[in-house]
Parts: sequence; structure tokens; C-alpha cells
Amino acid sequence: MCVGVPAQVVKIEDHTALVDVMGSRMYVGTIFVPEVKEDDFVLLHAGQALTIVDEEFAKESMEEWRKVLDGKHGDFF
Repeated sequence: MCVGVPAQVVKIEDHTALVDVMGSRMYVGTIFVPEVKEDDFVLLHAGQALTIVDEEFAKESMEEWRKVLDGKHGDFF
């Protein structure tokens, strides 16, 4: 199973981007989304931005991730 985590692009540098993942920042590859721009939302997997998503989807997904991390989804894993 692959799990994509939403992130917001903060800065673009060549084939990498600095992204914000629910308050944590990291650099990820952008080879699969060469058209990505600052402030776009992307789905991440294994250190790579896989696709650009709209802001509403990203925010809904982040809220669900917060519930999982806070244990509010019961026995999710």
C-alpha cells in the first residue's frame, strides 16, 4: 500500500522543493511534477512529490492525518 502525504510547496530549487508537511519542513524531489510552483499543494511519497492537488483536498487530507496521529481514528493501523 502506498500512502501519499499532503504538503505545501514553500520554495523551488532546480529539481527539488522545500515543502511544509503539517508544520515540518523538508526537501523533496519534483521530477514527477516539473510544473509545480510555490504555494502549490502536492502529495508526497518516499521523498518525491507525485502529483499536484487542490488546496481543499490537501486541507481535508491533512485533517484526516491529524486525526490518525492523534489516535482519533481508532484502530487504523
